[in-house]
Amino acid sequence: MTKFAVIGTGGKQYLVKEGDVVVVDNLGLEKGAKVSFDTLAVFEDQGKNLEIGRPLLQDKTKGELIENLKGDKIRVGRFKSKVRYRKVRGYRHQLSKVRIIEI
Repeated sequence: MTKFAVIGTGGKQYLVKEGDVVVVDNLGLEKGAKVSFDTLAVFEDQGKNLEIGRPLLQDKTKGELIENLKGDKIRVGRFKSKVRYRKVRGYRHQLSKVRIIEI
């Protein structure tokens, strides 16, 4: 049976299982660093052994940082009609790729 967990990081929640690779907001750590996430719920694929935290469980979900990367470019444009004003700026969000090791 596969064990799933709901983890929280960066104000978001992710549904993960062991061996998954998850892209989350930048954690500010070096490549290869060990990471522990707050665990909100743990359950199996059959729906058995459901554990729900109030708000968190005591056990932490462990992972390993694979790499830090940038997200897709977002273009933000400003425009004013009749005055020839145009300005375009770009933004790329900082992300971290994490492999889940243990739930």
